[in-house]
Amino acid sequence: MRLTALSNPCTAAAAALALFSCAEVAFARPSPEPKVPSRVQWSRNRGKKIARTVLQQSLEARQYSNTTSASCPETKATSITAPYENIWAGLSDGEAASVIAWLFGQPALNLTASENATAWDNTILLVELMIPNKTDAVAYIDSGAATPARYARVVIDNRATVDPYFQDLLVGPLPLNNATASYQPLEFPLTRKTEGKVRNVGADDDDALYSAWLYKIGAEMVDITMDLWGGSAMGADNDTLDIWGIDPLWQDDGRIIRWDSFWNTPNDIFDAETLLPLGLYFKSDVTGRDPSQWKLEGWLYNNIFYNTTEEFRAAYWSGAVEKLAANVDGTWAHTDQQGDVLPSDANYPPTTIAPSGSRFSLDYERKYVEWMDYTFFIGFSRDVGMTLYDIRFKGERILYELGLQEALAHYAGGDPVQSGTSYLDSYYGFGPYAFELVPGYDCPEYATYLNSTFYVDETTHTHLNSICLFEFTADYPMQRHSTSEYVANTKNTYFSVRSVSTVGNYDYMFTYSFYTDGSIGVEVRASGYIQSAYYTTGSDFGWKIQEALSGSMHDHVLNFKADFDILGTANSMQFVENVPVSRVFPWSNGKARNTMQLQRSTLTTEDEARFDWGVNSAKQVLVVNTDAPNKWGESRGYRVLPSFGAMHLTVKDSSNLVNAARWAEYDIQVTRQHDHEPRAAHAYNSQDVNDPPVDFSAFFNGESLEQEDLVLWLNVGMHHVPNTGDLPNTVFTTAHAGLTFAPNNYFDMDQSRRTVNMVRINYSGGSAAEVETFGQKAATCAVDFTPVEYDLWQYKGDVVVRKFPYDPNDPYYETDSIV
Repeated sequence: MRLTALSNPCTAAAAALALFSCAEVAFARPSPEPKVPSRVQWSRNRGKKIARTVLQQSLEARQYSNTTSASCPETKATSITAPYENIWAGLSDGEAASVIAWLFGQPALNLTASENATAWDNTILLVELMIPNKTDAVAYIDSGAATPARYARVVIDNRATVDPYFQDLLVGPLPLNNATASYQPLEFPLTRKTEGKVRNVGADDDDALYSAWLYKIGAEMVDITMDLWGGSAMGADNDTLDIWGIDPLWQDDGRIIRWDSFWNTPNDIFDAETLLPLGLYFKSDVTGRDPSQWKLEGWLYNNIFYNTTEEFRAAYWSGAVEKLAANVDGTWAHTDQQGDVLPSDANYPPTTIAPSGSRFSLDYERKYVEWMDYTFFIGFSRDVGMTLYDIRFKGERILYELGLQEALAHYAGGDPVQSGTSYLDSYYGFGPYAFELVPGYDCPEYATYLNSTFYVDETTHTHLNSICLFEFTADYPMQRHSTSEYVANTKNTYFSVRSVSTVGNYDYMFTYSFYTDGSIGVEVRASGYIQSAYYTTGSDFGWKIQEALSGSMHDHVLNFKADFDILGTANSMQFVENVPVSRVFPWSNGKARNTMQLQRSTLTTEDEARFDWGVNSAKQVLVVNTDAPNKWGESRGYRVLPSFGAMHLTVKDSSNLVNAARWAEYDIQVTRQHDHEPRAAHAYNSQDVNDPPVDFSAFFNGESLEQEDLVLWLNVGMHHVPNTGDLPNTVFTTAHAGLTFAPNNYFDMDQSRRTVNMVRINYSGGSAAEVETFGQKAATCAVDFTPVEYDLWQYKGDVVVRKFPYDPNDPYYETDSIV
């Protein structure tokens, strides 16, 4: 049956005409100041693939479309020209191809093309634009200085050695010229100075790990796995079991330890494997690259640990081991419609339209957006996906940079796999898995869509229509008031930019929203399959949700960088807290009155700059410019407040992560901005948790925070204890977190008064005497409410262009996922 969705003749949606450039933005270039697991490595283990087919149509001007009435305006954003170049947008196709070709011409790098590489070859993992230092960028966008020089950030996977490592390189300047081009270790953004290198503890994932180790163990235990579950995990085509385990690997006393477990595999299209644990675990010492030196160090089943395979086998075949039930795939794990249809649900639900067409503008090439009083640029990177830059309201910059830094999913459990799992998702990347959005479901049908691009294996993948931009009117007004003589009401229409990244089993929806009162919202929602646990350890770590299944407790912590520039780069942090007091007033006859008052304070140095939201939500956190008071003498600024789900990691001094996620320890952290501290984390922090490339705690060294260029590092997330409502998938309604940045004494009054989408009705004697609509236009589009089929058959997946050798004329379709 063909999938359809309603589209109105007034609401044809159009995708962006232009692609993102071939690589993403990332760290800043140097400045003069001193400066596995269930989720497989993104760049080499490709997961399930959609078969390649030759692309039959041009990538240019690809768009979603439906029937459009001649009387209805176009809903695609109005095309405009940005005031300056998007210096964060990424490399062009030609730039990326030239960097790759030049690198292959450097003998010292000893590179092998990815499709020909073995586990003992050096390959290029990443080529992307390196975002310029803020110092250089602000000079360019504010003062007309020269455009910052362009460089590429490159990550090399050096595996042609017994001690494999990743290395960040800086290549440039661009365009490359043999007389001036060079590469150098990129270490200035890192807190440890080791020439941009970090070890690769999973260099043998593809080859030795599975073929010479995990499948070997599966083959040795096939008699038991067949007896328990009627299946095998030997690397054969007819395997019905899978093996995977902790992430990151344990890194203790120079040893690399992994715990793995057996999982049932789904027997259909639904990737429900994380719901099918089987409760059998084994421990391995996989230190070094010689599998003949690796050691199996024990088995765990039904909470009994066996030191050797022989010990476990003897107990099992003697009948001393209780055989536990298996978790088996079924409709309970499938996301299709099930059960009786809801009353009237077959009728099409309410939908939204844009009767006047688009009310925002876009420079498609530069990814520059204008809506009402707001302007901003969009950047995109492999590690964190979408980031917004130079966000302005009424022409004044509020934020230089706003975007995700890292996402942590820290599990806990009575078994070693759940206890040992703490995903740092930028290792896999949010950019590679920002898949195509579904109109009418992920975003309104009338949204404008943009593409995004990332590098992998000497190719660039373009996620078609993976970013959407749209206006939406909330189901509550911005303002209202009624009296015995009139009622006044203002519509709450806001603008959003959104993307969704499916990192393994979880789908993260990121939305940045802009409101007419000057507020800005950051919102994260999570859906997808939970990673579950086999239920053998009681209820200390989760609910029992099936006969042999537990919803494994975990914390989602997502860190965002908010680089505020309130009326300039010199800002301060102020706190205003509601506190209880007993106070005598001149008019209280000498008696103390129990009441409350405001307690004001200022954050002076980084020594006190890591803290949580106040008890009882009583503390206001303000970013202000004390040198720019309003006409009443109060410092103009923005308030930062949690809208929902503000939190930090529950675990103290995580055994799994050690120093790799120090950013997750507090709700709010404030530092003085430095070009050499562009990121709170590094994609390969999980590879050396004791001494990671970026140890966030090292950012705090007592510097002054009074009237300085400040960066806020803000955590949101969910303390998730999955219950039966998480089957088959967690739902966006409950897995929800966000922040709001709201003007505080910044304007003389509420800026939403500028909208004409308001009404005042004067009434008396039982009838309306006057209706004031303030000049808002009536809709001119005749709406046909007959459902129109929205052509979801246009969904394509990723488009790939080979960059080495460069072949822009032979694109093909191929979509990769982690699972």
